[in-house]
Amino acid sequence: MIAHGIVHQYGDNVDTDVIIPARYLNTANHAELAAHCMEDIDKEFITRVKMGDIMVGGANFGCGSSREHAPIAIKEAGISVVIAKTFARIFYRNAINIGLAILECEEASERISAGDEVSVDFDTGLISNHTKQETYQAQPFPPFIQEIITKGGLLKSISEE
Repeated sequence: MIAHGIVHQYGDNVDTDVIIPARYLNTANHAELAAHCMEDIDKEFITRVKMGDIMVGGANFGCGSSREHAPIAIKEAGISVVIAKTFARIFYRNAINIGLAILECEEASERISAGDEVSVDFDTGLISNHTKQETYQAQPFPPFIQEIITKGGLLKSISEE
């Protein structure tokens, strides 16, 4: 599977309260969550993001609370994959559980810029920056985790048997 899109870039320690502000947590509606994704640090994000785009963060992306609302908001906004130096562990697990693809790659996080056109090959972990004509290598997920993500999350992957 390959993702291809334009990059939306953020820095280190992007916490779940910034990804989806707490004032919107009273809804379970995924579209409503997506409508407010990143609004406290990037008011234009939701008007710029296109289906398939890619989010790049720095270290400790998704730190903060344990809520699944954050990866749900990112995925429902149209982001196909989040690339970061490192992820907060609970965000990492929540992302896989809801079917949001994520990759850790320090070099990609440091070299990719907002607006770059990037593609990701999930089978190999190869990240290609078409704007800068560079490639970066991330560790791909094992096939069973790729299957969870492809099927839309953990619950969907076990309910289709």
